[in-house]
Amino acid sequence: MSKLYVIGTGPGGLEYLPPIARKAIEESDQLVAYGLYLDLLGDLITGKTRHDRPLGEEIERARLALQLAAKGENTALISSGDIGIFAMATLVFELLDKEPEAGWEKVDIEVVPGISAMQAAASKIGAPLGHDFCAISLSDLLTPWETIEARLNAAGQGDFVISFYNPVSIKRDWQLAKAKEILLQYRPATTPVIIGRNLTRQDEKITVTTLAELDPTQVDMLTLVMIGNSDSRHITVEDGEAKRDWVYTPRGYSKKITFAKPSLERQPDEAINS
Repeated sequence: MSKLYVIGTGPGGLEYLPPIARKAIEESDQLVAYGLYLDLLGDLITGKTRHDRPLGEEIERARLALQLAAKGENTALISSGDIGIFAMATLVFELLDKEPEAGWEKVDIEVVPGISAMQAAASKIGAPLGHDFCAISLSDLLTPWETIEARLNAAGQGDFVISFYNPVSIKRDWQLAKAKEILLQYRPATTPVIIGRNLTRQDEKITVTTLAELDPTQVDMLTLVMIGNSDSRHITVEDGEAKRDWVYTPRGYSKKITFAKPSLERQPDEAINS
């Protein structure tokens, strides 16, 4: 049976490529992806056949991958981040469901997860995803804006930490500003906001601002925007002249931890032996 690997390669840096994804790429002869995602893999794809398809041809990419696999070619459909989060995996199964072609039923499909942009951004700045969170795509190319706006209001009311995917593009330059306006109805203007661009790549840039000061003109499609909830905290740790910014979202442990120093006194035998 032919194999179709549906692979998430992580945010970009090869050190973030999961071993299972590396193995799947090694076992594939045909690689289908947006060209940039293949370029980021460097020497890992040497000797393999590339099928580059531009942005906007996602359906064609998924269909081609299924067709190649159906012909007996071990094939990898590749996306950055986690391919199951706002990415190509859903298209593979939607085509199987809605427009199946002869031979596709024989393809052995394996979805290989990757580290998502929101996980990468969170790890770089602390623990902003420490409590309930959600992810919302601000692209209204496939989802009506009315639906996105309803989800923004629901996430605001629920006080979720929110990661915005597809926040701004050349043709979509107002949605992030509108999302900011909506969320300011539900949480403080001082709420921490993390802006991560080209995460884990050579020109990575991560900044922390506030919801009030969030500037949508500084964001593009290579950027992930993460909005804290009403409890999220931005702290600065100083060591001499060095400073390090951290953002975390508490889970409520402060209600359980007294922060008292543990007693070093000998406990009763029954307590020790229990």
